[in-house]
Amino acid sequence: MQLKHKIVALSILPLLLAMALICALVIVQNQRLGEDQAWLIENAILSSKRAELKNYVAMALSVITPLQAGASDDAQTRRQALEALAKLGFGRDGYFFVYDIRGRNLMHPRQTELVGRDLWNLTDPHGLPAVRALIESATHGDGFQRYAWRKPSTGQVTDKLAYVVALEPWGWMLGTGIYLEDVEQATRQVRDEVAGGIRSTMIAIATIALVAVLLVFAGGLTLSVREHRLADSKLQSLNRRIVHLQEEERSRVSRELHDGISQLLVSIKFQFELAGHQLEAGHSDGLAILGQATERLGGAIGEIRRISHDLRPSLLDTLGLPAAIGQLATEFEQRCNLSVVYRNSLHDARLLDEVAVALFRIVQEALTNIERHARASSVLIDLEPCVDGVQLRVRDDGIGFDPWTIERTQEGIGLRNIRERVEHLGGRFSLSSSIGHTEICVILPVPPIRRVAA
Repeated sequence: MQLKHKIVALSILPLLLAMALICALVIVQNQRLGEDQAWLIENAILSSKRAELKNYVAMALSVITPLQAGASDDAQTRRQALEALAKLGFGRDGYFFVYDIRGRNLMHPRQTELVGRDLWNLTDPHGLPAVRALIESATHGDGFQRYAWRKPSTGQVTDKLAYVVALEPWGWMLGTGIYLEDVEQATRQVRDEVAGGIRSTMIAIATIALVAVLLVFAGGLTLSVREHRLADSKLQSLNRRIVHLQEEERSRVSRELHDGISQLLVSIKFQFELAGHQLEAGHSDGLAILGQATERLGGAIGEIRRISHDLRPSLLDTLGLPAAIGQLATEFEQRCNLSVVYRNSLHDARLLDEVAVALFRIVQEALTNIERHARASSVLIDLEPCVDGVQLRVRDDGIGFDPWTIERTQEGIGLRNIRERVEHLGGRFSLSSSIGHTEICVILPVPPIRRVAA
C-alpha cells in the first residue's frame, strides 16, 4: 500500500469506526426507549382495562346478590342466577362466564359447547392451564389473569385479560374479560415507529458518513496531488543542482588540467626538445636543461597526484578516515597558513565506506568554506566516537554568518550538501555561528566500530 493510500485509510477507518459505534449506540438506545415506551403504554391501557373489568364484575354481582341473599338456596335459585348472568354483556365480545371450583363450566353464553365440561386441564396455545389459573387467581390472587382464548367475533385465538371473583356460598367462580388486540396494536405501532425512527437515523448517519468520507477522500487527493507536485519540484531542483555540481566539478578539473598540468607538460616538452637540440650540437648546456625538464616532470607528477587526491584520497582506502582527514588538515594548514588542531579519538578504527566518505567530504567542504569566507586564524577538527555513533565537529574563529539566510540562498549550497549527506545516512546535523565562532557538528549512526589488529 502506498503512503497516500495509508494516510487516506488511517483517516477514513477511524471515521467509519466512529460512525459504526454511533449507529450501534443509536440502535440500542432507540430500541430500549421503544420498549420502555411500549411498556408504559401497555401498562396504562391495562390499568384502564383492569378498572373497567372490576366495574363489569361489580355490575354482575349486583344482579345476583339479591338471589344469594334470598331465603332459598336451591338449584332453582342458582339456575336463575346463571340465566341472569348469561343475558348480561358489553360490547361485541364482552360476556360473563361461570365455573365451579373444580373447573367445570357452568355458563358460557358465547361458547355453549363448553357448558358442563370439565376444563381443569385445558391449556391455551402458550401452555398455560387457563381455567386452573383463573380459579387460583380468584381464590388466592388479585383476580386478574392474562391468557389466550378464542375471540367469538373473529374465531381467532388472541390474548385476553380476565377478572374473576369467587362466590363462596355456591362454590362458583364468576368472571369476565377483555381481549387485548388494541394493546397489541398500540405496542406494535410504537415499535414500528421506533423502527422507522431508527431507519431514518441510520439513513441520516450514513449520509453524513458518506459526505465525510468523500470530503476526507477529496482532501487526501488534493494533498496527494500537492505533495506530488512539491516532490516533483524538489526532484527537478535536485536534478538541476546535481547537473550544476557535476559541471562545476568538471570545470574545476578541466581548469586545473589546462592551466596547470597541460601548461607544465608543454613547458617540459619544449625543454626536452631544447635539450635534444643542444646535445646534438655538442653543447654541454643540454644536460642542464634535461635536468630542469626532469625536475619539472616530477612537479607535474605531484600535481596529478594532488588532483587525484582531491577526487578520492588514496589514504581513505588504505589507512582509513582518521589518516585521510589528518592529511587533509595538514595540506590545508600549509596552503592557507592557518593554525589547524586535529583531534582524533577514533585512532585506527575502520568505518563503513559510505560513512567514511561522507565524513571526509564534510570536512573537505567545511575547510573549503573556511578558506573562502571565514577569515579565520585557527581551526579545530574533532573526530570522536559517541553513544549514537561517530561525531565530527569543525570549528573556526572567523567572522561568522547568519545560518538561516545562508542555508536558503544559492550561497549555502555547500551547507545543503553537508545536510543532505547527513540526512541520507540517518544522522543529525547542527550549525551555530556568530562573530568569532562557527561550528558544524555531525553525528552519524554506525555499527560497532572495528579496530585494525596490531
